[in-house]
Amino acid sequence: MSNAYSFRTMTAPARSNAAPLVQARRLVVKVGSALLVGGESGRVNRAWLETLVEDLLRLRKRAQQVILVSSGAIALGRRRLGLRRGALRLEESQAAAAVGQIRLAAAYKELLEEHGVTVAQMLLTLEDSERRRRYLNARATLEALLTLGALPVINENDTVATAEIRYGDNDRLAARVAQMAGADCLVLLSDVAGLYSADPNKDARARILPEVRRITPEIEAMAGRSASAVGSGGMTAKLLAAKIAVAAGCHMCIAAGHHKHPLRRLEEGAECTWFVPSATPVAARKQWIAGTLRPAGAITIDAGAERALLEGKSLLPAGVTGARGRFERGDTVSVLAGDGAEIARGIVAYSDADAARIMGRQSSEIEALLGFRGRDEMIHRDDLVLMRGAATTGAAPGAAARQAP
Repeated sequence: MSNAYSFRTMTAPARSNAAPLVQARRLVVKVGSALLVGGESGRVNRAWLETLVEDLLRLRKRAQQVILVSSGAIALGRRRLGLRRGALRLEESQAAAAVGQIRLAAAYKELLEEHGVTVAQMLLTLEDSERRRRYLNARATLEALLTLGALPVINENDTVATAEIRYGDNDRLAARVAQMAGADCLVLLSDVAGLYSADPNKDARARILPEVRRITPEIEAMAGRSASAVGSGGMTAKLLAAKIAVAAGCHMCIAAGHHKHPLRRLEEGAECTWFVPSATPVAARKQWIAGTLRPAGAITIDAGAERALLEGKSLLPAGVTGARGRFERGDTVSVLAGDGAEIARGIVAYSDADAARIMGRQSSEIEALLGFRGRDEMIHRDDLVLMRGAATTGAAPGAAARQAP
């Protein structure tokens, strides 16, 4: 057996194959154009979509948070505009997206709101996941929608993205969304059943790889082009998505979606390919924070806040006694004890100027001091990692930190 990937026997219980999907606290489901839009009709495949919605509702009843990344806007819009044949120019794609997106959103809204589920639409571009402030704003919006019980439906904002700043496929967009949201599981529903050892159209011995634990050049060589006439993502794009997902601690699955109830089929043991991360989303995030070579600045905390951080709590402004350096919201900063030793490192929720204004104050005072309501925490515990050698001072924690929700 090659060490590039592992094959799990298909006689294993269905539950083990579906475990990442069933056990995920938060998951992202990506729907490809070829599944959602009929090839000849150019209309929404409503009969299939109704079964997907039933699957999503079942996940939500299990208290799982669901984000949907959906292709299909361009495929829907091009028919309405009479752009039936051939490749589209960028401006034609953008026009088709503008027409199709409203139809796509209406289809999801109608089917989900019949069951009392609030649907939210988010249109993202590559820059929204690459530029820090836009990334943080998008992440905060997603978090708020999920907390309030809405189901976000996300697509690339094709109407404004230029060729140079496009994802070009929703597989990588879905992986970025999973990374942004701290999802445990990403399912790419596609027109293929998984990653094959060779092109199944050319090699009768080709078989699906049930599990991939490491994406090697050997694995990458197995990728082919998309067989869909309406989709833009091939297996290469899916492997790129897998790299993003597993690096963020997220399990990713490539599965055939053209059957009705595609998620239920996965839970029942349908063949697919799972890409397995080596860490959880929170652990992967903290590894990235700890590995920052040059923090943008530093904040000093009191003994009570230090004790609270060591107990796994978030850092509140009340426990901050000083700030140095220039940093913006979303930058990584060092957290220093009173003697100057670095005890932690984390992603700060406020700029250096705002931090200076609210340090030592209660979270309830932030809005009055800054003129806007920001986060209660200076650094949330999920965005903070203790550095090796940090030790408790023995001081009792007070108002400087609290357990994050």
